[in-house]
Amino acid sequence: MEEFITIEENVQTEITEKKSKFIANLFYIENVEEAENIIKQTKKKYFDAKHNCIAYRVIEKGQIIEKSSDDGEPSGTAGQPMLSILQKNDLANVLIIVTRYFGGILLGTGGLVRAYSGSLLKAIEEAKKVTKCLGQELQVKLDYNEFENFKYYCKKNKINIIKAEYQEYIECTISLEFNIKEKLMKDYEGKKISLKNIQELSIKYITKSIE
Repeated sequence: MEEFITIEENVQTEITEKKSKFIANLFYIENVEEAENIIKQTKKKYFDAKHNCIAYRVIEKGQIIEKSSDDGEPSGTAGQPMLSILQKNDLANVLIIVTRYFGGILLGTGGLVRAYSGSLLKAIEEAKKVTKCLGQELQVKLDYNEFENFKYYCKKNKINIIKAEYQEYIECTISLEFNIKEKLMKDYEGKKISLKNIQELSIKYITKSIE
């Protein structure tokens, strides 16, 4: 998968249905292990809740891995409806956990589907969405007196400076889309930007620039 939609930061929302409280926590995740760890931590946090229902979609090795759980609710009333919403919204690398505190009034299967779906939809609505695409991290080395020019070049060309280390030279870790990398290499080879060298690091998903 070359690109997908995800969330920029975690979101928490809450709704009440017939005295039952539904707390939705929408997380950004990068792998299954991270998702499972968050699920364990959340269940510990809300240990006194009746249910902690989950759904997630995460990309690992280019494949989408999906999982959902009703956590004791009637089958098909929580996890699967939430997973379907993630699919319909083309969301990946996200985990939704909806915690329910039972209010004493039964909602019925239809009511449960609406409550869990509504909880997730509210969280999605409040979340800031971003598009991730395959890109690359590079390390560049440059003289101190070229750093301001390089920062301006990065801003102009939608290159993200992840970190800068100050040694004999400044060593910057940057991330960029593949098409922008081609321009960077041409400008480097054509002496349009002054860099000591460029080293390729990892290929990874990065936030896609907005034109």
